[in-house]
Amino acid sequence: MVSFQNIILQVQVMVPVNINHRMKKLLALIQVVLASLTACVVPPSHRAHAPLDEDRVGAFADTVNGKAVKLYTLRNKSGMAVEISNYGATLVSIHVPDKDGNDGNVLLGYDSIQGFYNGKSYFGCVVGRYANRIAKASFKLEGKEYHVPQNDGLNSLHGGINSIDKQVWDVRVMNDAIRLTTVSKDGDNGYPGNLKLTVVYSLRTDNSLVIDYTAVTDKPTVLNISNHAYFNLTGDPSKTILDHEIKINADAFTPVDSTLIPTGELKKVSGTPFDFTQFKKIGKDIDQQDQQLIFGKGYDHNFVLNKTTGTLPVVEVMEKTSGRKMEVFTTQPGVQFYTGNFLNGTEVGRGVAYQQRTGFCLETQQFPDAPNQTAFPSTVLKPGETWKSQTTYKFSSVK
Repeated sequence: MVSFQNIILQVQVMVPVNINHRMKKLLALIQVVLASLTACVVPPSHRAHAPLDEDRVGAFADTVNGKAVKLYTLRNKSGMAVEISNYGATLVSIHVPDKDGNDGNVLLGYDSIQGFYNGKSYFGCVVGRYANRIAKASFKLEGKEYHVPQNDGLNSLHGGINSIDKQVWDVRVMNDAIRLTTVSKDGDNGYPGNLKLTVVYSLRTDNSLVIDYTAVTDKPTVLNISNHAYFNLTGDPSKTILDHEIKINADAFTPVDSTLIPTGELKKVSGTPFDFTQFKKIGKDIDQQDQQLIFGKGYDHNFVLNKTTGTLPVVEVMEKTSGRKMEVFTTQPGVQFYTGNFLNGTEVGRGVAYQQRTGFCLETQQFPDAPNQTAFPSTVLKPGETWKSQTTYKFSSVK
C-alpha cells in the first residue's frame, strides 16, 4: 500500500526546477492537503490498541523502581477487548459481548493499579516461578535441597513473596499482541538460576485470547507458570458463579491433604463430585460433605487432563442468562479449577466487595508439588532447554 508520506515525497521529487510560480503554489497546496490527511489517518495498530477509557489509563499508570507501569489494550473487530498491565503481566479486564451483543467485563479485578499492589488474591496475574503449592516450602534438585518462602501455612504458594506477579515487566506492543518479558534472578525466592520468562497475549478475530509462555534458564531449576484470572461470565461480579455450567475433559484429579498438597494419587472422577465429564452446574455438588470439598472449601483441585489433539477444548463453561461461552485449550497436562472459595469481601473492585464464589479460575499448569512427587510429570528446566506452553481462552455466545 502506498502511504500519504510516500506520495508527498514523490510530489516533492517530481517538482521541476523551472516550474512557474502558479504551479508551485498549486503543488504546495496539494502537499498541505496530503499532510493533513496523513495526520487524520490512524494506523491499524493504533486502533487495535485504543484504550477503552482514558481515565482508566491514568488510574493504572505509575512508576515502580524507576520502571513505568502502564495499561495496554488489545481490540478486535468482533467486539472483544482485553486490558493488560505490565505489572505482573496482568489481565486487568476482558470485555466480550453477550448473546444480545451487549458488552460485559468477565474478569474480577481492581479499579486502579493500587489494587493490584495490595491485592492478595492474584487477580489476573501471571504466577510463578512455581504456580500452585510446594509442600513444606522445599524441594530437592540434583541432590541439593532448596528452601522457598512459606506463604501458605507451612507450604509455598505461587512462587513466594514479591515474585513475578509483583514485578514490572518489559513490554513490546505488536500488531495484535502484547509481549511481556521479565528476568527472575538466581536465588529469587530461593529458586536457582537466572530465569528469563516471556509471555505473549494475542487477540484473534474469533475472540480467542492466546497466551504463549516461553522460559530459559542458566541453571537447572523447577518451573510452573500460569495465569490466575478469575472469571464470571455474567459480567456482574456481585453474582455467584454457581449456576455456570462447566465441562472438564478429565477422567482423574489429584486429591489433596488438609493443606491442599496432592497426596500423589490420581483418582478417577467417576462417581464423585469431581465428575465434570458432562456439563454440570458448578454449584450442583459443591456443598456435598465430601472430604476433598471440605479441605478446599469447594473446588480447588488439579484435574488431570485427557490427552487431545489440541483442536478440542479441555474445558468448556456456559452461562445461560448472558449466553456467554468460554472454551479453554492448552498444551499443559493439568488445570486447577478454583471456585473463589477464599474470597470474603476484603477484595474490592468494580463497585463491589468480592464475595465467596463470585469468580472461578482455570489455571492451566503442571501438577502441584511435582518437584517433590516423582510420579508426576517433571517440571525441571535445564540450561540449553526452552520451556514453552500455550493456553487459549476462546469466547462466544449461544442464543
